[in-house]
Amino acid sequence: MLKNTEDCLIINPCAHHEKMFLFHGGQAARETVRDMVKKLIQRYLPDPKTITENRYLAFLGKALHNPNLWHLNRRSVASAFFVGVFTAFIPIPFQMVVAATLAVIFRCNLPLSVALVWITNPLTMPAIFYFTYNVGCYILQVPVSETSFELTIHGIGVELVRVWKPLFVGSIVTGIVSGALCYILIRLYWRWHVTHNWQQRRNRKRPPRSSD
Repeated sequence: MLKNTEDCLIINPCAHHEKMFLFHGGQAARETVRDMVKKLIQRYLPDPKTITENRYLAFLGKALHNPNLWHLNRRSVASAFFVGVFTAFIPIPFQMVVAATLAVIFRCNLPLSVALVWITNPLTMPAIFYFTYNVGCYILQVPVSETSFELTIHGIGVELVRVWKPLFVGSIVTGIVSGALCYILIRLYWRWHVTHNWQQRRNRKRPPRSSD
């Protein structure tokens, strides 16, 4: 086992150059992988012009032009997942406006935050909000309503007076837990993906060792 760089230079004069090659090659590989991840995410994001020119977001003014809101990196993407998923679980109108506002506050990726609110849509909304309603009933220790009703936008408006408290409590708790879980998973996956691809590229570019 080599103890220091001096031993390395004495025993193997090429070791220093090999390390420098691996360092620069690894750095280039990490940048390439980051670009691949960014392109993959950007493919499914709404167009920036569509967001900045949205009349419902006009109140945010110049804040929409903050460069931090459009960057794609591990922190901004993970934070955007938390914001988008959390907002998606809240049974309120104009979820996209809320997600955009939170993205400005937390300085995370704005298009991704807005896109993720569509987790709740006309197809998934009844099941998701009925689940969060049950979670709220469990937390507040109140019985689940035996009256059959549809948790659509119209159904929520009709039953809101009776079910609003367990529905909102369950939605907020579920949103926080789901958002936090997504935040952690995205950071772990991003790190693993970059490290895994960098390791593969480093192994391919490693100069072959001469046999004695």
